[in-house]
Amino acid sequence: MQTLDQLDVKGKRVLVRVDYNVPVRDGAVQDDTRVTASLPTIQKLLDGGAAVVLMSHFGRPKSGPEDKYSLKPVAEVLSRVLGKSVQFIGSLPSSDETLQRVQALQPGEVALLENVRFEAGEEKNDPALNRKLARLGDAFVLDAFGSAHRAHSSVSGVAGELPHAAGQLLQTEVDALSRLLHDPARPYVVIIGGAKVSDKIKVIENLLPRVDRLLIGGGMAYTFIKARGGQIGDSIHEDDQQELAGRLLNEYGDKIMLPSDVIAADAFSADANTQVVPSDGIPDGWQGLDAGPDTVQAYTQALQGAQTVFWNGPLGVFEFEKFAGGTNAVAAAVAGLQGAYTVIGGGDSVSAINKSGQADRVSHISTGGGASLELLEGQQLPGVEAMA
Repeated sequence: MQTLDQLDVKGKRVLVRVDYNVPVRDGAVQDDTRVTASLPTIQKLLDGGAAVVLMSHFGRPKSGPEDKYSLKPVAEVLSRVLGKSVQFIGSLPSSDETLQRVQALQPGEVALLENVRFEAGEEKNDPALNRKLARLGDAFVLDAFGSAHRAHSSVSGVAGELPHAAGQLLQTEVDALSRLLHDPARPYVVIIGGAKVSDKIKVIENLLPRVDRLLIGGGMAYTFIKARGGQIGDSIHEDDQQELAGRLLNEYGDKIMLPSDVIAADAFSADANTQVVPSDGIPDGWQGLDAGPDTVQAYTQALQGAQTVFWNGPLGVFEFEKFAGGTNAVAAAVAGLQGAYTVIGGGDSVSAINKSGQADRVSHISTGGGASLELLEGQQLPGVEAMA
């Protein structure tokens, strides 16, 4: 990828695609992690003498502008964390009004555009929109790793119209995740959790030949356990993935670890009745909602001595405190590894590691859920390809 150091930005307007798709409630940003993650690139451009024009998507607006999907609250947070005033431009990014305001920016100034998904052509990678967005900058920087798997106008389309480079966040993400695919230090242990096998099967298939151990947890474990002939009660599972799960167990059974026991509940509820049962002997009317104590011990032991670890997906319904024990134990085990390269892969895994209080003890926490998984599936990401 082209890097920021290869881009001449002095005295120029630089259009930067960031990922400010943050949680907002009642007009207030609830988590500014993605905003603060963009600061190194913004500051480097400002230090280089550029005017910075930021654009992002937010949510999934159906048909044009909607107040609840405005990025205005994010501009206020960005001003605070950046320590300088950020202009919010509330007209459509492709409009002449936006162009006029952007052209008036001076080096050292920062503006945030309105939600680029208010544009009808954004998700279609419309060439006409690409050209209109390109008017807003003399150069383009992609720093939205969380959107790099989308072939959208603001991600890859505009890159074809302007000199371009990868931002520092994008470069860090690609470098960090590529280490999981190319000559990882061993032993190499991967933990995959979450609800569905179908969401992560391509990652599992791509990583299994590369890893020494694959620890499976969460709802997806019950698809594998059922494929092996176990009784899973009312636990979540995917019947259409049974054959695939069985094949993987036959082919890589020496690498795959499944829960030996689980904490089962009589309802999907924070205050459900619970019991510890064998993972392949869950009674009818009960469902597995967390890893059991023997599983936690076995998984913790399997992580000892690991030199490379990738974790994506919780081991249970960690949103309920009663069923967060397995996830928290794995978080502590990963964080406690000395000298290991440890990566947390987006989405619920990030929430889990943050909630466990162990986030500052891992090597890398990815900002991109879907993008992280697609890269680890071995796919080419349109945004990354556009930065060549």
